[in-house]
Amino acid sequence: MTSAGLTTGDPDVGAAAREVPAFARGPVFTIAVLVAAVLVATSARYAHGFDELYFLVAGRDHPAWGYFDQPPLVPLLAGTLDRLFPGSLIAFRAPMALAAAAGVVVTALISRELGGGRGAQAMAAGAYATSGLIVISHWMGTYVLDPLLWTVVVFLLVRWTRTRRDGLLVWAGVVTAVSLETKFLIPALWAAVALSALVLGPRRLLSRPKLRLGALIAVAATIPTLVWQWRHGWPYAHMADVVSAEFPGYFPFVRDGLLGAGLGIGLPALLYGGWRLVRSPELRPYRYLGVALALVALAVLLTHGRSYYLMSLFALPFAAAATELTRRNLVRWWKVPVWPAFALSAVVVVAGLPVWPASMKTTSFGPVPLGSGFAGGETAQKELAEGLGRTYAALPPRVREQTAVYSEIYPFAAADEYYGPRYGITDVYSGHRGYWYFDRPPDSARDVLFQGFDPNLLRPYFASVTEVSPGLMWLYSGRKQSWDRIWPAVKTQ
Repeated sequence: MTSAGLTTGDPDVGAAAREVPAFARGPVFTIAVLVAAVLVATSARYAHGFDELYFLVAGRDHPAWGYFDQPPLVPLLAGTLDRLFPGSLIAFRAPMALAAAAGVVVTALISRELGGGRGAQAMAAGAYATSGLIVISHWMGTYVLDPLLWTVVVFLLVRWTRTRRDGLLVWAGVVTAVSLETKFLIPALWAAVALSALVLGPRRLLSRPKLRLGALIAVAATIPTLVWQWRHGWPYAHMADVVSAEFPGYFPFVRDGLLGAGLGIGLPALLYGGWRLVRSPELRPYRYLGVALALVALAVLLTHGRSYYLMSLFALPFAAAATELTRRNLVRWWKVPVWPAFALSAVVVVAGLPVWPASMKTTSFGPVPLGSGFAGGETAQKELAEGLGRTYAALPPRVREQTAVYSEIYPFAAADEYYGPRYGITDVYSGHRGYWYFDRPPDSARDVLFQGFDPNLLRPYFASVTEVSPGLMWLYSGRKQSWDRIWPAVKTQ
């Protein structure tokens, strides 16, 4: 049976029916442990990030089946960890370190499925471990968990292509269900896989009953979140407009997306691996997956998505590059530049983590972002929240009793709500994105302490306004309309 027949037909056996090499446990687990250790060691630096605080406050104080901008999993995880380990950045960020380490291992397993031996598996793991995925894993976020889940789905599809064990498709559905509780992006991957398999094969993938069972599991698990979206007017549909408005342009998108693979080894591995997926005879059975990933990348670009969405696509090209490099008859000296490239990549990744003093002002070295940039956002946000807290605490008691705290944007609101209790602030309100759905101020709130940039946002609804902190805080007094009328008018995204 020819490889072409295995690809375009629907055979009864695996597309590459063969024994795989032994798993390179030693080097792969060593790399994964190093990744986790570096992330844990740097996790307590600075303070919570603004997205982290939003996730934390949403899950801890406003638990729901869904939110304006995301499904419920990450807020639930963030809120639970803060309740169990209040204020601990190490415990809070530990799941992200484990997710990054797991991504290293699964990438090596993909290389093994492609036929990569010990060296190839270690190289694939190293490419993942020295990519931008590790830098963003400093924060808890949907953008950290989702790349791991996509990587696992790709691994299951690669393994199914080799073995034709349909039970793997059920597990792919389970992982997809978890991904749908993290972000709503993974249907794009499945749509691209279906189209690519229909054109290139294996077409029998689309007819497997257990694929439909996996899809049913994913849909059933997502029903509560979809019901929440339906009951609230499908707010997530507006996120496309939010993301598109932030689109930097095609060239910056492509630049940032490619550089996210990592300087040194990652970018060459991404490009070489992608090329070999569509050109290598040995990888022909997996060509449909390579094409599918390219279709997803194109779709993200054309719909003005965010460049870091592309990080979910890195594992398979990394694995393909490592596998092809180690089994092709290349010049004998090809390994000479590889180790310096890995060393450069590792240095860039560590430099991109918060290993620098919080007072350091330099945030980049040429094209290389430095981890000091984390401090610029995390410490500044904390300082702003503490400034608002001191202002609120200094209000006369009778004024404070009838004053609500309102923040113009959700990062301010989340920080004010997290750091506010020490100053007597128990609730913070905002019309921005998901915060608008949490609650409106109570009827007893006749005045508002406003933090933001646009004092005209609430001016029409109050009799007077006093600037408290130049360009940042205002006190509105004498509410003229009910909150039921005000609240729909201040909704922003």
